[in-house]
Amino acid sequence: GAKSSTQIHTHMCYCEFEDCMDAIDRLDTDVNSIENARSDDATLKAFQDIGYGKGLGPGTYDIHSPVVPPTDFISSKIRSFLACMQKEHLFINPDCGLKTRGWPETIDALRNMVTATKAIRAEIAVASC
Repeated sequence: GAKSSTQIHTHMCYCEFEDCMDAIDRLDTDVNSIENARSDDATLKAFQDIGYGKGLGPGTYDIHSPVVPPTDFISSKIRSFLACMQKEHLFINPDCGLKTRGWPETIDALRNMVTATKAIRAEIAVASC
């Protein structure tokens, strides 16, 4: 088995999460990355409704779209996540995998996601001073 210091991540995409929230909550994982970009945060809210207390990575952008999300769009998504959950439980990631995208758009989108994440972290640091 894994050492207790090993952080266990899982990923779930595109299902009716509300139908199996109790089972998801019982999973022996530390972080659950979930599809969220296409659900208008409904997936995130389903986790909030059950009081999910583990790490959660709601997708910041839809990787099935060839559009590279602007940094401002991703920053807005992160702010909406922070309105629903504690910052200590938030993990920033794109929706699902990136296998449907080409390298140039993947790199640009991930670069924007990292830039947005750093900007939000800086905002949080300033706000807590």
